Amino acid sequence: MLDVGGGAGHQSFPLAHAGYDVTLLDPSSAMLDKARQRLQQLPDEAQRRVTLVEADGENADEAVNGQRFAAVLCHGVLGYLERPEPLLEQLCRCTAAGGVVSIMAGNAKAMAVRPALELRWDDALASFDTRGEVGVLGVPTRADTVEELSELLRSCGVEPLRWYGVWLFVDWLDFSGAELDSSDSKQVAAAAAVELEASRRDPYRQLSRVFHLVGRKGPS
Repeated sequence: MLDVGGGAGHQSFPLAHAGYDVTLLDPSSAMLDKARQRLQQLPDEAQRRVTLVEADGENADEAVNGQRFAAVLCHGVLGYLERPEPLLEQLCRCTAAGGVVSIMAGNAKAMAVRPALELRWDDALASFDTRGEVGVLGVPTRADTVEELSELLRSCGVEPLRWYGVWLFVDWLDFSGAELDSSDSKQVAAAAAVELEASRRDPYRQLSRVFHLVGRKGPS
């Protein structure tokens, strides 16, 4: 599998640990250094299954020498680009026939939720008709819609299969004054069960700040 914009490997290293061959591609040498540090914490067998590549996602096909993958991940990257089309084309190109494309992106239909919960009413009102915000990292980001990305995938030979909402309730806990105790395994499991149920039900998934879109590439 190929993880485009994989950063320090938080998404793909667990897959390497589970037995999958992983190629992590990222343009940042600093992030790849962090990935190397985290890689040392994996068993030797898992480490041998990971390849690190420094390159922009828009040049992924060239960077992996035309290799095709059974799964291509791109989670939390599109929002930092002016336009999603060049990267999406590369994701689909790098996917083998019958392979899976997995994308996580900001939900343009829920842009008003965060400023409203922060009592920034003017910003919330303006957010109904905007795609951009300053994200949690303090960097300007752009949001997409499931429908638009689905059409772009289809134009590249990938048929969208399903989409899910991500982090609906836990994302807003800070605003309620509550806190999820990550050391309490029972509480974490209960929260995960609720999030999973909400992720595939309307209208809940439509209110998630992030969505997960999964598609499958057709035959060559």
